[in-house]
Amino acid sequence: MDKLCCFKSSNSQLVESRSSSSTGKGENQEGSIKYGFSLVKGRANHPMEDYHVAKFVQIHDKELGLFAIYDGHLGDRVPAYLQQHLFANILKEDEFWDDPTLSISKAYESTDQAILSHSSDLGHGGSTAVTAILISGRSLWIANVGDSRAILSRKGQAVQMTTDHEPSTERGSIETRGGFVSNLPGDVPRVNGQLAVSRAFGDKSLKLHLRSDPDVQHTDIDVDTDNLILASDGLWKVMTNQEAVDITRRMRDPQKAAKQLIAEALKRDSKDDISCVVVSRWCSL
Repeated sequence: MDKLCCFKSSNSQLVESRSSSSTGKGENQEGSIKYGFSLVKGRANHPMEDYHVAKFVQIHDKELGLFAIYDGHLGDRVPAYLQQHLFANILKEDEFWDDPTLSISKAYESTDQAILSHSSDLGHGGSTAVTAILISGRSLWIANVGDSRAILSRKGQAVQMTTDHEPSTERGSIETRGGFVSNLPGDVPRVNGQLAVSRAFGDKSLKLHLRSDPDVQHTDIDVDTDNLILASDGLWKVMTNQEAVDITRRMRDPQKAAKQLIAEALKRDSKDDISCVVVSRWCSL
């Protein structure tokens, strides 16, 4: 993830390989909801820093689809930690089944505190996050910090379900916390001239000036819902939401759709790590 400037620095398949690329697919127990994912390392001279989650699990007689993209910077230890712990922390919140929004927000904050308290092991890097929890195939909860994005397709129209947390749009919060926003050095607004997102997990050296509270959205899945796309900014830097939806709707196989999205981003000269999860065909509705 090219976020930092001026530093050295159930029926599911889950690939955690740190190879230059990985891909896979899965489906829910009924086979009515399918997903596919694809990840490709960017051109930067550092290891792959994107991680993902894509799986279905059974909890309290309910089937949950858990999908996420974690886009790290200054190393891969924070996104790797999120892959292992964030969903577990959300689901163990006592209020989750009664108040998912509160539980997701609390778990994001407590997970960030755990990362900061283990900085001697996890380093001083950080990560964005976009998470989606699909309950019983009908209720969808999406949350994010940073600029990894979730897009729904409804009747073929792109609906952005997340907010890009950028220093230019959250300048007031950053300055209130004693930080500043500058385009120098570099070519985009950055917190203290360093970080190109205004909310993130980790980033201990900048934490006084950053937020880690997520924006949380809920929607019901209905017959008009075609696909859900989660992706890191390596995709969104070169592709509009509607272009991504149009590509996924042309392909019935979500794994092929995820791979095609990445292929198109590479064709458009995206240089960053790119990760993508596509969940599609709500065919039981």
